[in-house]
Amino acid sequence: MRAVQRVQEGESPEVVIKTLGFARACIYNWLARYRAGGWDALKTGKQTGRPKKLNGRQIAWVYKTVSEKDPRQLKFEFALWTRAMIASAIRQRFGVKLSLTSVGRLLRQLGFTCQRPLYRAYQQNPDVVRQWKKEVFPEIKREAKKIGAAIYFEDESGVRSDFHNGRTWAPKGKTPVIESTGARFRFNMITAISTRGYMRFMVIDSGVNAAQICEFLKRLMHDHKESVFLIWDGHPVHRSRQVKECIASFEGRLRVFLLPSYSPELNPAEQVWNNVKTHGTGRKVMFGPDQLKSALLGRLRKLQKLPKLVLS
Repeated sequence: MRAVQRVQEGESPEVVIKTLGFARACIYNWLARYRAGGWDALKTGKQTGRPKKLNGRQIAWVYKTVSEKDPRQLKFEFALWTRAMIASAIRQRFGVKLSLTSVGRLLRQLGFTCQRPLYRAYQQNPDVVRQWKKEVFPEIKREAKKIGAAIYFEDESGVRSDFHNGRTWAPKGKTPVIESTGARFRFNMITAISTRGYMRFMVIDSGVNAAQICEFLKRLMHDHKESVFLIWDGHPVHRSRQVKECIASFEGRLRVFLLPSYSPELNPAEQVWNNVKTHGTGRKVMFGPDQLKSALLGRLRKLQKLPKLVLS
């Protein structure tokens, strides 16, 4: 009973059973008994309750498959484990049909929870990312502190008029329709946030090019008498000759550092876009470019006045 409780609290069945010193198969047999008859089924003596649909060996297979494999390895087209997909996998493997409710209960009993996944580019080099976090960035911070430089993370993003975030209540079977103009329009944004909670931004109505990056850098440096360490990704426009000449024009007051390739999760400026789109524009219907630009500027200015939020 103690072992099953620990698994339900999120511990790995493999770790739990090893800690208790029993054979590996025991934990899955106990989980199977618990599923069939609850806590009473785990007490010594005659087992009660309905017959088990899945035995310990089968439950072990479910745990190992969901925790260690991608659904595409089992010939599914979708990359995320859903209850329906797990039920289908169990039916294909063992010929046992479980309801979605039963599958959900099984997953919770195995210590699984339903979570929003993080996406990583398959081209990402984990060793480079690990080195950047443990060695490169700490060194940047030490050098910045030594000379009194400010550290900024920079990023660009765009938002379209037809982007919506959230849900709404409506009569069952009648999907709600949000009316808006059929003419789509968009704006691009450039922002830089510092490790001290400061934020600089620029909203533009065209694509981001070298000239606009240079204009943003000039605005950023205009507010800083001290040196600035700017961290951004390896986008081609950041490596253009015009941008390099612009950086050189500050005579060493602006130093640039590149993030590892395909690693947007290392750039906290990405969270600015999440905040702007989710809380600023994603819940509003836009009927024209002026309204969208006003909403963007309003949200960005509000963030700029919340250094604690930017710092977080």
